[in-house]
Parts: sequence; structure tokens; C-alpha cells
Amino acid sequence: MFEKDLKIAYLLDFYGEVLTERKKEVLDMYYNEDLSLAEIADRFSISRQGVRSVLKKGETILIDMEGKL
Repeated sequence: MFEKDLKIAYLLDFYGEVLTERKKEVLDMYYNEDLSLAEIADRFSISRQGVRSVLKKGETILIDMEGKL
């Protein structure tokens, strides 16, 4: 299990519009609604590993965006 970086929730508020709708929804559910990987996986009918992958990709995009600005 990995620690939630609450900086991501902050970046999501500012740069969330650059993400795909799915990435934005998954990050919002995880960071803002505090849902578990399993709960998100059930909602999207994907594996927990699939959710983790979407989270990591979305986080990378947000961090890169912050670095560029």
C-alpha cells in the first residue's frame, strides 16, 4: 500500500482539466472522496491494479504540469 500524497489533491484542483475524464474521476474518488482502490475498481469494473495504474499516470501528469509552470 502506498501513502496518499495530499499534494496531488491540491494539484487536481488546479490542473485537473488537463486529465482525461476517467483519470480525473479516479483521482477525485481516491483523494477527495477517500475511496479505496477496491471501491474504485468496483465502480469502473476494472482491477485494483488497473486503478493503481490510472492513479500513477494521473499523478505523473499533474506533477509534470506543476513542474512546467
